[in-house]
Amino acid sequence: MIHFERFTLDNGLRVLFHKEPATPMAVVNLVYDVGARDENPAQTGFAHLFEHLMFGGSVHIPDFDAPLQAAGGQSNAFTSNDITNYYDVLPAHNLDTALWLESDRMLSLAFTPKSLEVQRQVVIEEFKQRYLNQPYGDAWLQLRPLAYQKHPYRWATIGKNIKHIADATMDDVRAFFQKHYHPGNAVLCIVGNFELADIQQKVQHYFGDIPAQTKIARQLPQEPTQKRFRQKVISRKVPADSFYYAFQMGKRLDNDYYLADLLSDHIGNEKTGLLFTELQRKKRLVSEITAYITGSIDNGLFVITGKINPNRTLMELDDALWPLLEKYKAKKMSKPALQQLILKLQTAKAFQDQGLLSRAMNLSFFELLGDAALINQESARFSSIQTADLQIYAQQLFDKDRCALLQIQAQLP
Repeated sequence: MIHFERFTLDNGLRVLFHKEPATPMAVVNLVYDVGARDENPAQTGFAHLFEHLMFGGSVHIPDFDAPLQAAGGQSNAFTSNDITNYYDVLPAHNLDTALWLESDRMLSLAFTPKSLEVQRQVVIEEFKQRYLNQPYGDAWLQLRPLAYQKHPYRWATIGKNIKHIADATMDDVRAFFQKHYHPGNAVLCIVGNFELADIQQKVQHYFGDIPAQTKIARQLPQEPTQKRFRQKVISRKVPADSFYYAFQMGKRLDNDYYLADLLSDHIGNEKTGLLFTELQRKKRLVSEITAYITGSIDNGLFVITGKINPNRTLMELDDALWPLLEKYKAKKMSKPALQQLILKLQTAKAFQDQGLLSRAMNLSFFELLGDAALINQESARFSSIQTADLQIYAQQLFDKDRCALLQIQAQLP
């Protein structure tokens, strides 16, 4: 059980405090309710661009990292299709430094031509290095628009096209910041050995004067249920043929999410899972294979992916995979096997929550979803799953008409 306190400032900033007496460190986690799904389809990559711009300095603090490092701290951030998350870890007695830095860039991020140009080039170079110039780098740039036809999950956080970032103007950037980076669109979580009254006073001091702004209601196009198998084959300079089977699954708070999480672990474990056992160890069709879920807030994807062995083909893999999934759907898992699977997953999540930063991030995320207390209901939701539930879900999920298949073929020399 993770205990926490919650309060909200007059400007709409939601604040969580988790007291941890056993550490001399503090974590400040600030999550903004903005991700790639909130972008204009003609101007993608902006949320990720801001992940970088927010470290470019504010009006009063030209270098974000220098004061934090001088205080013995470190910071980082990440962007997804759903959220943008910033975090600082530092000695508890220097908590004020992190709160000062985070509040100042929320209030008055520096929009200078130099900062925009520097970060623009950083993002463009990242796009090239990670997505265009690496083997399999553009797989998700290809898979997302194949799996999603309407929902903005159809593009990756890096964006659809380098040109969208290259062409971004100062006015475009300012408008995106003003729309999304304000107290009413954020959740602040503080973890450390403090008293609630002190945290309330400090947060009010640093964030209380930031003007309130109305949170804009999100109205995204909903992805229709897929009713026909989709397939795309591309040729790339890669070491081996690879495959990505993507099945539509439910939202993060749906019961189906927990079923999909268990199912992916059961068949996709890289040492004992069904896919490894049958397709890699026994039939030697693949050099690697796994299954995982995207965990998206809106409807996500259940993905089966791997690489083909030399002298084997993508067609051979496809011919073997579908009958294997049909066989899996026909047989109910034993209760002891299910309980072992649930215990393993619960243990992994409990171990993860031992870390201060992990606790802060998860509390923030669940609060953004609607209620931080949901973090304490995860274990019970897994425990409630029955073998029949998992079998019925597998029968629904592994429907070829709901699958989008991307195959990457190695170019011949």
